[in-house]
Amino acid sequence: MSTDVVVTRFAPSPTGYLHLGHVRSALEGWRAAREAGGRFLLRIEDIDHTRCRPEYADAIIEDLTWLGLDWDGPIRRQSEHFDDYRAALSRLEAAGLLYPCFCTRRDIQAEIARAGGAPQGEIGAPYPGTCRHLSAAERAARRREAADYALRLDVGAALACTGPLYWLEGEARIEANPAALGDVVLARKEIPTSYHLAVTVDDALQGVSLVTRGVDLFAATQIHRLLQALLGLPTPRYRHHPLLTDDAGRRLAKRDRALTIRAMREAGRSLQEILAAAQLNGR
Repeated sequence: MSTDVVVTRFAPSPTGYLHLGHVRSALEGWRAAREAGGRFLLRIEDIDHTRCRPEYADAIIEDLTWLGLDWDGPIRRQSEHFDDYRAALSRLEAAGLLYPCFCTRRDIQAEIARAGGAPQGEIGAPYPGTCRHLSAAERAARRREAADYALRLDVGAALACTGPLYWLEGEARIEANPAALGDVVLARKEIPTSYHLAVTVDDALQGVSLVTRGVDLFAATQIHRLLQALLGLPTPRYRHHPLLTDDAGRRLAKRDRALTIRAMREAGRSLQEILAAAQLNGR
């Protein structure tokens, strides 16, 4: 595929029905691809088996079709590609860049509190590194005994391998700061990936050249850029668009059932009304 071809994607998680914010995001990617004569892909990010439901995946496809949005090629479902994520995870582990973490959320919150708190970023306080200092013997023993654990990326060690990193946000060159997010989780004992790892691997395998998504995921790009460098993957351009908000200024969420596309359709709202509402604010 030519590197000049614009390839975008819409990648919802089937944990509920699509709302107006999803439509906004889907429209951004679809229009960018279609206006450039490129390709628009649909990906279902269904690695969370406790929350994802097949009926929601079916509803996503139905709603997008009703909205008049089409996509190129087959739909990629993350739950069918765990081997791809295991391969990437194995490379990072072989390079000594992962460590097992046995902390519960309560443990992490208590450690942060003992340290006097930590600055809260867009995705919360970074992990304090409690399990990073365990010896190899301790890690092995606890992995054998633990009912569950996470595999975290040692960001400090990873940055020592890469040096400074950048990405293009529109025409602006942004310097990545992965350390601000701390040692993020890349997998769990029973699931060989997390959002960060899966989205990075998928974008590379699918040839995505332009990532269009909400500004709430801007901070996550720091880690995605680091993973691209560590795994030798290409770096797409990024365009993080503003979020749609309700009358109180709160970002739309799946709990806002009255604003789901399904509810609006059932209430008799027309296609033109829904498309207009998806672009009404947040510009």
